[in-house]
Amino acid sequence: METEELLDRFVRALTALAPEAVWAHGSLAGGDYQEGRSDLDLIAVLPRPVTPGVVWKLAVLHARLRAEPLAAKLHCTYLTPDTADDVGRSHLTWAHQQLFRRPVTPVTRRELHAFGRVLHGRGPAGLLPTVPDRELSAFVVRDQREYWRPALDNALLWTQDVYVDLGMVTFARATVTAREGRLISKREALDLLPGLGAPVEVVDDIRRRRYGDPAPPTEEWTARRALLTRNYLGPAIDALIASA
Repeated sequence: METEELLDRFVRALTALAPEAVWAHGSLAGGDYQEGRSDLDLIAVLPRPVTPGVVWKLAVLHARLRAEPLAAKLHCTYLTPDTADDVGRSHLTWAHQQLFRRPVTPVTRRELHAFGRVLHGRGPAGLLPTVPDRELSAFVVRDQREYWRPALDNALLWTQDVYVDLGMVTFARATVTAREGRLISKREALDLLPGLGAPVEVVDDIRRRRYGDPAPPTEEWTARRALLTRNYLGPAIDALIASA
């Protein structure tokens, strides 16, 4: 399996930096991974501060993996024991073929404790603080309010597959997390969306692209799908925010 070969090579390369742990989260750990379509979402805990020298070594490491199949989908955020407990802190991350900084969200932290996959070293317990239910719920509602709701004003974004897919799925997952305090997979979110009033033809379109072999969408369908998605998500997100 190409995924496992890439993970093994990555962990071996990372041992030069003596990581305390390497974990997988997201669909790779949660049982809904689709090779070639899903991202490989990883967290590595390094033993010492991420100095400029360490940044350079990581940049070289990831550059050497670029020829590997699926390497473009490998994303890894680098923590240290001294920084892991700060939810608001941005950490060095390799994703989309570049290095930048971003936080490890409460959703990712909960995933790691609930079903994270240990690829190397210690498990999350003792290295990564747990996330209280109230903090998790507040985060997913805030994400809907501050990111997804304003994004609906940019009609052009919603002609892209990625915005339709993530917008719809993230809304369904946020709804369950806010109401019940639990996480669900993307497959579960797609099953749930029609019951939440989502347009079935859009849900079916997402499902075909994630699990099937669809033909490229026509311009007419792309425009119609964008309108259906925006018309649904706007009131749905407003209702979720109001009920939180």
